[in-house]
Amino acid sequence: MITRFITEVNTKFNPFSAAARSTRLFLSSLPANARSQGMKIDTKLLPRTSADPAVLQVKFSTFRLSELKEEYTMHGSRTNKCIIAEDGKEMNLDGAKLGIKGIIEEVDRHSRFLQKQADLNDG
Repeated sequence: MITRFITEVNTKFNPFSAAARSTRLFLSSLPANARSQGMKIDTKLLPRTSADPAVLQVKFSTFRLSELKEEYTMHGSRTNKCIIAEDGKEMNLDGAKLGIKGIIEEVDRHSRFLQKQADLNDG
């Protein structure tokens, strides 16, 4: 799963509910160093007796530096140009309907789109 462009993951679920299984598996599929790379992960556990549905919200970057390039201006001085992928999309995913494969497929689809956009801006 491509997690490079994910900036925030918000979850709220009952850990004992079978309907929250996909949300739990999605959290476990995130890399161990995600927080240290700048991803904000917020998890709220509901009590066992709660009947609230599981919530999984994934936010993508409004900007992410993909590469830092040196560019020369007309006067010969060097400036740094930042190549960015702009999006800021928020996805509210229903784990009970999509399942873990569907959730990862949706997140990967959008991440691949952002990767292509960054590659095109880079070239």
